[in-house]
Amino acid sequence: MVDRIKEKHVVGIKQAAKAISNDNCKILYVAKDVEEKLVSPLIKKANEKNVDIVYVDTMRELGRLCGIQVAASATAILIK
Repeated sequence: MVDRIKEKHVVGIKQAAKAISNDNCKILYVAKDVEEKLVSPLIKKANEKNVDIVYVDTMRELGRLCGIQVAASATAILIK
């Protein structure tokens, strides 16, 4: 696993969903400890758009990968 995401990205379920809807997402990172009802629509949308999904163990770890001081449930790596 990488130490930190260096590519352009957005953090959060809503921002990731927007990036996927706009065909602007190449990889979706999702924390495994997020409530399923929150991320299942996002994962479904990513699968429909053939976006690669990478699972991270905890929200805190995903936040650290994003370079933020708080937990993150999802992150989208942007194409543009």
